[in-house]
Amino acid sequence: MIEHRAWLLIDDDDAFLQVLQRSLSRQGIESRLATSHQEAKAALDEGHFHRCVLDLNLAGESGLRLLPELLDMHPDLEVLVLTGYGSIATAVEAMRRGAVNYLCKPVTVNQLIAGFEPLDGLPELRNEPPSVEEMEWEHIQRVLNENDGNVSATARALNMHRRTLQRKLQKHSRWR
Repeated sequence: MIEHRAWLLIDDDDAFLQVLQRSLSRQGIESRLATSHQEAKAALDEGHFHRCVLDLNLAGESGLRLLPELLDMHPDLEVLVLTGYGSIATAVEAMRRGAVNYLCKPVTVNQLIAGFEPLDGLPELRNEPPSVEEMEWEHIQRVLNENDGNVSATARALNMHRRTLQRKLQKHSRWR
């Protein structure tokens, strides 16, 4: 049985999970790793976790779909969504589905721990409007979310060739 204050780390990148687990261990935080929806659910069946770090994209599966399932299994679980494909649309959807926070990779272990703490006051807003590229990215993410992460359906909805959409998604992932 996993100790009550343990964290469940869910990401399809094994190397990232190993580094994160070691970093948390140095902070005195015990964690268990899962690389898929099935492993995450099995881990929750076997133990109780205080916090969960959930990747938004799990080898093509949407972490947003897994989020309510995790909370149904353990309503007191604090879930932080972590992603390399940040957007306002997915951040809002993650919070709507029960996440306590939403952070974009790369993050330090201290930023991750702080991500579970309540905010003091309002976050700082930027003065300049978003760029055309940022607005396009937000729109793509909104439509991608509406199509449960299905790239082909999203491309059709955007009246865009699937390969063009994939290139845009890959290009943005290199920015992060």
